[in-house]
Amino acid sequence: MFTASAPGRVDFLNTHQDYKGLPVVPIAINLRTYVTVIEESNYFEIKSEDLCREGKDCIDKFSPLNPSLLEGKWWGNYLRAVVKAVEEHLGEPLRKGFKATITSKVPVGSGLSSSAALEVSFLKAIDHFYNLGLSKKDLAELAFQAENRIAGIPCGRLDQYSSAFGGIILLRPKPPVEIEELKPGNVQLIVVDSGIRHSVADIHPVRQEEINRALRKLMENPKVPHELREKLGYRYDQPKWEQISLDEIEPYLDILAEKERKRILFTILMQASTMRAVEKMRRENWNPLEIAPEINYQHELLRDLYDVSLPQLEKIRDAMLNAGALAVKLSGAGMGGSLIALVEKNEEDIVKSALSAGAKQAWKVWPDSGARIEE
Repeated sequence: MFTASAPGRVDFLNTHQDYKGLPVVPIAINLRTYVTVIEESNYFEIKSEDLCREGKDCIDKFSPLNPSLLEGKWWGNYLRAVVKAVEEHLGEPLRKGFKATITSKVPVGSGLSSSAALEVSFLKAIDHFYNLGLSKKDLAELAFQAENRIAGIPCGRLDQYSSAFGGIILLRPKPPVEIEELKPGNVQLIVVDSGIRHSVADIHPVRQEEINRALRKLMENPKVPHELREKLGYRYDQPKWEQISLDEIEPYLDILAEKERKRILFTILMQASTMRAVEKMRRENWNPLEIAPEINYQHELLRDLYDVSLPQLEKIRDAMLNAGALAVKLSGAGMGGSLIALVEKNEEDIVKSALSAGAKQAWKVWPDSGARIEE
């Protein structure tokens, strides 16, 4: 018997940009998902202790020889997709499964990447059980392939890579994927669960299609110079976003409807803000005070140009700022989920203010290691 675990993450900088191929900065945190393997079996038989406690369907049983996904939003599809991804990677089916239980401290639908923590911890368990020798990058990429390509959820690589690698990383998600480990600094965070549930599958495709519409108009309008069109494309993940400056594209944004214009502006401004913050975070002993303005600015971009905040979230955010938080922004897809606060002191007051403003739960968190086997 052994236990594998993987962390949730906060989406620290460049939210809603990984699926566009832009660099993102997640922080893996000390809220983790645990997979305890009990014994070998001819099947995978996985029990979610948390779902059992909630009185929901909590056991998934499937053959390693045919881990086909079920219709609808069945939680076990994440596990089945992981097994499929591993088998594709190995070029042959797994001959045996195992019985295991899952417990998680990562709240579902809260913007802390519960699905990636589940996938990566389950992958780590498979890796250890079969002695596959998978690297952190293997774990991350297989988890991404499982969720994105096999389960069909249009996520980027942010969540899986953060959970596999741990700590604070700068992730360049466009293949060949690049990871730069950043200095931890003296980061103190409070994560607040708004209690408002959302799904990435309900948010990402809408924003992606809005960007696609904008790109089609820009690509097909003769006013847009050839040099700019060469950097664009017809799909949200095709443009060379990092090479496009605001000065270069802004004169042509009046071609677009307001919503489309906002989505393009968001992409350019959010990227510039992230690189300003990363330059500071590459220094030894960087001070969180230095990047607080960028974190607040990024939340404002998410709210005003990407329309993924809600009045309830703004009420919680304002209360935390008034109680002394240095910066507060959305973490995850938005429309609910979590807020993260960068704090220096007054942690108890900040937590109380969030709960008084309607938040359901709050945690003080810190950077934690990636996927591991628990001692």
